[in-house]
Amino acid sequence: MFILGLQGSPRKKGNTDFFLSTFLAAAEKQGAETEKVYVPGKNIQPCKGCGYCEKKGFCIIQDDDMKSGIYPLLRKADIVVAATPIYFYNTPAQLKALIDRCQSLWSRIYRFNVKDPGAAHKLGYILSVGATKGRNLFDGLHLTAKYFFDAVNANYAGSITYRQIENSGDLKKHPSVLKDIEDAVARLVIPLMNRKKILFACRENTCRSQMAGAFAQFLAGDKIDAYCAGSSPADQINPVMEEAMMEKGIDMAFRKPVSIDNVISKVTPDMIVTMGCGEACPFIPETEKIDWDFPDPAGKPIEFMRQVRDEIEQKIKALAIKISG
Repeated sequence: MFILGLQGSPRKKGNTDFFLSTFLAAAEKQGAETEKVYVPGKNIQPCKGCGYCEKKGFCIIQDDDMKSGIYPLLRKADIVVAATPIYFYNTPAQLKALIDRCQSLWSRIYRFNVKDPGAAHKLGYILSVGATKGRNLFDGLHLTAKYFFDAVNANYAGSITYRQIENSGDLKKHPSVLKDIEDAVARLVIPLMNRKKILFACRENTCRSQMAGAFAQFLAGDKIDAYCAGSSPADQINPVMEEAMMEKGIDMAFRKPVSIDNVISKVTPDMIVTMGCGEACPFIPETEKIDWDFPDPAGKPIEFMRQVRDEIEQKIKALAIKISG
């Protein structure tokens, strides 16, 4: 499983960074893969409010770090953790710009009627500190977080917040911070770590393995921690496959082909399901390996892609029943 941490404070080594780093370290001890993004260091242009995403499904801004980095990470994540100080009862401008640019993801859900395949089990969580002790200090943040996580297809799972944290090092001195983080990780992370890790592999990771991984998330995300990869990954996923999956209400946008070596360097799968990569798939001791002999739909008409898609869906349904039994 993968946890994305968004560090929203302009201070690189302040209380917010300590908060997020400690949370991610605790998650890594449980076996999770994590990545921390220092949001103020990214090139994120503000939303133009132009409505382009509601008509086309993608942001009109194509040349900053949202398209190439942030959107794919938000889609990859099982848990999105946003860490932020309170600025005028909300997040700093840099993190708010990222949130605003997720309007394009909102549009894909509510204008194009497609969802992230992992939406049913994706979680969103907030870590925040504020300098004052006002009763309403975090009210604005909680409301913003609710709609941010909705836009990225994550279920808002709660928060840890502390008042009167202002000076550098204040949070380290808080008497309950480590216990609070430990409890949150136990509640959020450990249940997801108990899923069966399955790697779906083909050659280019553009069609068959992508569809299998997405269906596994969509149909059995509570039982299967799905990965997909290729022995010779292409530069981008197949657009015909993406169109065929949209017909099922599954959004494949912002997915990127990855190599098998990249995946197994970070996780040891319990099972590898191959779909055409043959001997290029590695041998991993004590890892079950099965083969689904699907024809490669790349370069074929969409009707052929639909046929392969539906066969893969049925295979995933049967696999989920087998795992549950």
